[in-house]
Amino acid sequence: MTDSEADCTELDVLIVGAGISGIGAGYHLQNDCPGLEYLIVEGRPRLGGTWDLFRYPGIRSDSDMYTLGYSFRPWTDPKAIADGPSILRYLEDTAAEYGIDQRIRYDHRVVSAEWSSDEARWTVHVDHDGKRRLFRVRFLMMCTGYYRYSAGYTPNFPGVDSFDGDIIHPQKWPEAFNYDGKRIIIIGSGATAVTLLPSLARAADHVTMLQRSPTYIASAPGKDPLAEYLRGKVSPKHAYRAVRAKNIAFAIATYNFCRRYPDRAKRFLRRQIRERLGPDYDVDRHFSPRYDPWDQRVCLAPDGDFFDALISDKASIVTDHIDRFTRQGIRLKSGQELAADIIITATGLQLEFLGGIPFTVDGEPVRANEKMVYKGMMLSDVPNVALASGYTNASWTLKCDLTCEYACRLLNHQSKHGYRAFVPRQRDPSLGELPLLGLSSGYIRRSVDEMPKQGDRSPWRLYQNYVLDLIALRYGRLEDGVMEFVS
Repeated sequence: MTDSEADCTELDVLIVGAGISGIGAGYHLQNDCPGLEYLIVEGRPRLGGTWDLFRYPGIRSDSDMYTLGYSFRPWTDPKAIADGPSILRYLEDTAAEYGIDQRIRYDHRVVSAEWSSDEARWTVHVDHDGKRRLFRVRFLMMCTGYYRYSAGYTPNFPGVDSFDGDIIHPQKWPEAFNYDGKRIIIIGSGATAVTLLPSLARAADHVTMLQRSPTYIASAPGKDPLAEYLRGKVSPKHAYRAVRAKNIAFAIATYNFCRRYPDRAKRFLRRQIRERLGPDYDVDRHFSPRYDPWDQRVCLAPDGDFFDALISDKASIVTDHIDRFTRQGIRLKSGQELAADIIITATGLQLEFLGGIPFTVDGEPVRANEKMVYKGMMLSDVPNVALASGYTNASWTLKCDLTCEYACRLLNHQSKHGYRAFVPRQRDPSLGELPLLGLSSGYIRRSVDEMPKQGDRSPWRLYQNYVLDLIALRYGRLEDGVMEFVS
């Protein structure tokens, strides 16, 4: 189909993605920019993003829901570390309560986006049921997440075709898959593996988490003590605000402590695990990473469920390297062979910037790795598009909420002064470049060359600090000498 034959829709704002970020963006646009017309396009048939895509046993948040939940809609479920279905219901209820669900167009997959400075418009090409649709919009809000939805990351393991059992990546978990009484190996030691192990162990014969290197794992209460205390004493809204503020402060303090005193943080985390597993467990081998806390994310075990599974003898950890897959399981470099009926490759995600969508500005391709990120939400020299991305050391939604607020401030400023466009410009030759994400996780290292950069100072620096971002994005000047407004 040619563009001239395509269905074309004119809008003020187009949100790409109907996950936790896109639904939040819809609320902020309705609340803060009520005069603007917007729609949300979603490539999948349902809203929810991550919380609809992932269906593996035990899927849950790795952040507390008082901060992962929206600032404008209290999380009232007693579970602070919530399961995936509960989070999906929360998103569905939020979208329905504010009428955001009526603005979503499902099975609309964005193919490309083109900016014209002459027209001050984005032309967004979308596939829907095999047909081309065009959206011409003043502003784009990209809420596509940070990883590739089509497939996760799986290394090329030697001998993988010789294994007689099932091999599953958690991102593609089969519907109604039966693992009762099975011997299971989980390859990996990140948040997904830590989530899977206790859940699978309830029905499996035995679950082995095979890790090449350990990860920091901390116990956290499944229910928030302050929230439980306040329940029934104050309104849900006030309780939510109090618990949210407490958890934000605690997360910032914990992160800063770990970064400033890494050796003390290591000792604390290992002591906590020893107390849980007992003096005879080889904590030094299985729970002593080579990196410092928060060089990679610290995994959470709600109510210590991960450690309880290890104590029960229904699960175990093996720290070793894979030699090859065999017919009956996995042979390790040490010579040990692990038998399995099912092997789960919890080996990570594949990062995908801007949903893998090609962008052009006045006919020139946007190469993300040549750009710098402004205030964690816009790309240098790319007009009228914002990116909703969260923190690496705290809840995703905290930063997305602030990003959406700031985008609405920009849009209102644009309308008030009659500007046609706004774009951040990096003209400081002394500005140093740093990697965008400071973590050393494998999924980040694999994609570092494809990602944009951050600067060594504001407004190009990502401080991963909610309080600093709150001040900068909610109260900072819009015309700061870096953001260029075009008449």
